[in-house]
Amino acid sequence: MLKTLVTAAALAATAAVAQAPSGTSRGPDNDPNEVVCINERVIGSRLARNRVCRTRAQWVEHRAETRKVVERVQFNKQTSEQ
Repeated sequence: MLKTLVTAAALAATAAVAQAPSGTSRGPDNDPNEVVCINERVIGSRLARNRVCRTRAQWVEHRAETRKVVERVQFNKQTSEQ
């Protein structure tokens, strides 16, 4: 049950990362304090969406955390299959 929840959370986060804005370099157009909003799809619904707003720096941190979760889930899956 816990493994299923972690996997579902990782997949949901992966979907959000796929839509997250790119561009981590600094410059006039890539201010780390600029707030960027995206519309995330709600899992289980064809129409519902949630608007998520974060600074560019927070998006970078969110992507890194999501990547860690996905890697951890994939690693645990590989070790449990052996």
